[in-house]
Amino acid sequence: MRGVKIFSGTSHPALTEAICERLGTVPSRAELRKFSNGETLVNIGESVRNQDVYIVQSGSGKINDSLMELLIMISACKGGSAKSITAVMPYFPYSRQSKKKRHRAPITARMIANLLTVAGVDHVVTLDLHASQMQGFFGKPVDNLFAEPLIARWIKINVPNWREAVVVSKNAGGTKRVTSLADTLKLNFGIVTTDRRRPKVQVTMSDSTIFFESIENGGRSRDSDDGDQQQRVEQSESAVVGSFLANGDSLRPGTPSAAARRPSEIEAEDYTTDERARDVITGRLVQGHLVDDDYPVSLSQVATPIPGPGSDKDAVAVDPLASPILSVGSSVPQGQGGSYDAEESDDDDTQAQRSDDGEKTITLVGDVRDKTVFIVDDMIDRCGSWIAAAETVVKKGGAKKVYCMATHGLFGDDSLEQMEACDAIDHIVVTNSFPIPIEKIRQSKKLVLIDVSTLLSESIRRHHYGESISALFQLVD
Repeated sequence: MRGVKIFSGTSHPALTEAICERLGTVPSRAELRKFSNGETLVNIGESVRNQDVYIVQSGSGKINDSLMELLIMISACKGGSAKSITAVMPYFPYSRQSKKKRHRAPITARMIANLLTVAGVDHVVTLDLHASQMQGFFGKPVDNLFAEPLIARWIKINVPNWREAVVVSKNAGGTKRVTSLADTLKLNFGIVTTDRRRPKVQVTMSDSTIFFESIENGGRSRDSDDGDQQQRVEQSESAVVGSFLANGDSLRPGTPSAAARRPSEIEAEDYTTDERARDVITGRLVQGHLVDDDYPVSLSQVATPIPGPGSDKDAVAVDPLASPILSVGSSVPQGQGGSYDAEESDDDDTQAQRSDDGEKTITLVGDVRDKTVFIVDDMIDRCGSWIAAAETVVKKGGAKKVYCMATHGLFGDDSLEQMEACDAIDHIVVTNSFPIPIEKIRQSKKLVLIDVSTLLSESIRRHHYGESISALFQLVD
């Protein structure tokens, strides 16, 4: 390819070499090193004047160094009068920080997009953004490629009896990705969800509480009015129910009263005939692992806080929404505007949530008995939710084999080792978009890598010659 210069950062040189090999070229020369004080030095070793420059730099374990290195390389090529500069970022750094998860939280992904634009990038090629809406952060064109066609092709070639498999999402946030793969392969899909109970918080009874209660009670004592108030409520409820029954109305619209129904209809209501209810299975999750229903829970696993020394003796543990009169001071992390729906998936939890070892309820929706299960998400960072989902579909659902599949294999801490030791997981399938140390690859017997160099090299070729990239989003048998 004439008029093209492909540079490699230090994050993933093996991927750059594979891309250049498929394009019939070699990586261009560039010196990348650090000063003794940690500053990054970049020297472009070839002329880039009037050339189309492609810089391949994915996220890595040293994410900040990789990002700074990319920005400096873009600036250096811009100063060298390059015709166009394209940043090829298979794993986009800080992609999980694409929205406000709580008050005063930064939208870091938007800041990274602004830094790339200021540095001089003209085009961005990435793979499976954590949130596709991030493309709107850029003022330049963005090609968000999908690894789904590669994963679907790998399944068709390497998984026996894949037509009888089920695609499962390990959280509610990944259902769109799972249904897309299920539609591509024409398979059924399911979902595994873990409840997130709102923790009890310390609430202090203030003088204003007593003041408002005295106003509501007309200045009388609260204890003296408890019985009268309960009696008035019961009388009002009885009057309402009596008026409904006197007029022939029912308490539920469209449902006749018990006296008007036949005994056979009443008995039929005690049993469900919905076959879909059998596909909903619940289990107990303690310290990230599935346990039996009779598993004892120690007091240390109960989420109710215990007042410590020096705490207010009037402080009680209540639900923040139980009483709007109380003055609640809660440090529970929640989404912008107080919406718990704004919380991210398991891989995005804070350290405080990460250390919570209390009991949770995990639910499996879908029929996976005696079937192969593909648990799919965009990345594998922490392994807790993956192991919990795998144990649920195997021990509760009766699945025959489990494949954990993702685009980006980050494998933070010892996640790969823990997934390797999990008996419920048979294979771990990821792409080589994120650099994985060669030692981990050799030690793992379950890890499978899918090469994305074909997809990225074809994207570079089509972009250079002005061709459409729509064909890259389609599954080719």
